[in-house]
Amino acid sequence: MIVYAVSAGEGILAISPIPGGDGDYACDVQHLIEWKPAIVISLVSEVELVAARAAGLWHDLVEAGCRWEHLPISDFGVPDAEFEEAWPEVSANARRALTGGGRILVHCRGGCGRSGMVALRLMIELGEAPDDALARLRVVRSCAVETDAQMAWALAAKRAPAVFLRHED
Repeated sequence: MIVYAVSAGEGILAISPIPGGDGDYACDVQHLIEWKPAIVISLVSEVELVAARAAGLWHDLVEAGCRWEHLPISDFGVPDAEFEEAWPEVSANARRALTGGGRILVHCRGGCGRSGMVALRLMIELGEAPDDALARLRVVRSCAVETDAQMAWALAAKRAPAVFLRHED
């Protein structure tokens, strides 16, 4: 499993495919645990978790001391009302972790559209300019954010003051 990471705030924000998606769940989840994310945001459905033999992902992550947030979005889709209701708290916790130097991992089935959309939204909410955030994200994962609707949702973010940005030369 590959973790596609960018700096965000003072921490690291990453997107990835679902652990087990390529057939080796145990190795993937071990790699993920060793990466030490503070929070893993899973955007896949229960059906996708079962299909990847990752139904126990939440348990494995929590047991390893990681917070797990399950906010399913349909493939190629955008957040529904239930997601939107949970998002402010999940986003605040993720942004707090990132500004404190922590690591956040967002995953969907392929590690492209849904995870890219949510990662982009977090980057913008942290204060990064949308075009800059998208460019940096697509340097590490060119397929990040796949549909116009996903892009629109990410760009609807309320941007924080730029004091939260990490400047790199």
